Amino acid sequence: MSTHIDAKPGDIAEVVLMPGDPLRAKFIAENFLEDIVLYNTVRNAFGYTGTYKGKRVSVQASGMGIPSISIYANELVKFYGVKKLIRVGTIGAIGKDVKVRDVIIADSASTDSSFIHNIFGRSIYYAPTADFEMVYDAYQIAKNMGVKTHVGNILSADRFYNDEIDNEMLSEYGVLGIEMEAAALYTIAVKHDAKAVAICTVSDEILNGVSTSSKEREQSFKDMMIISLETAIK
Repeated sequence: MSTHIDAKPGDIAEVVLMPGDPLRAKFIAENFLEDIVLYNTVRNAFGYTGTYKGKRVSVQASGMGIPSISIYANELVKFYGVKKLIRVGTIGAIGKDVKVRDVIIADSASTDSSFIHNIFGRSIYYAPTADFEMVYDAYQIAKNMGVKTHVGNILSADRFYNDEIDNEMLSEYGVLGIEMEAAALYTIAVKHDAKAVAICTVSDEILNGVSTSSKEREQSFKDMMIISLETAIK
């Protein structure tokens, strides 16, 4: 039905977790879902559907950056009727009190990408925003789990390597961290009457030079995965 997702109607649940890394999608499906079915291998962007606590949930890898997640989010909501999208990703912290392995729930996502300008023109500075109920549910779930969690604004950056960006100024204005996808996810979801939230684990502290390994980012951020799955079935 779509160009990049080789699934039939009904193969994908109405709620989808969207990690960027295909191996994280595989890890979530194999470790948390039951009765999993692999519905997509196109470009190795693995997609799985299974059940979590008896409810159908899908996991679809989205790739890196706004252009990539835009493809998968659009196709999920337009061609497969997906109603809830949950980004399950990593983020670099710049918030003063945000540390490695903390969880950030993004209630809004600023961006330096032309994605917003291409939609609204340069006279409108649209503010991509998460679904409030999903933010609230995710925060309550994280709080009950005892996970150190921050809720606030993040930056969806257009470039991973960006020597010109002023991270300290962003921090002063309350931006908690930097990733590369949420602003597009929120914009696409609301356009198609769907709901979205980004739940991210801090993989590194940008201002302090603290980081985690690629294997840790792929497999060890289980709190974020559980929070996302519990939010998915609310």
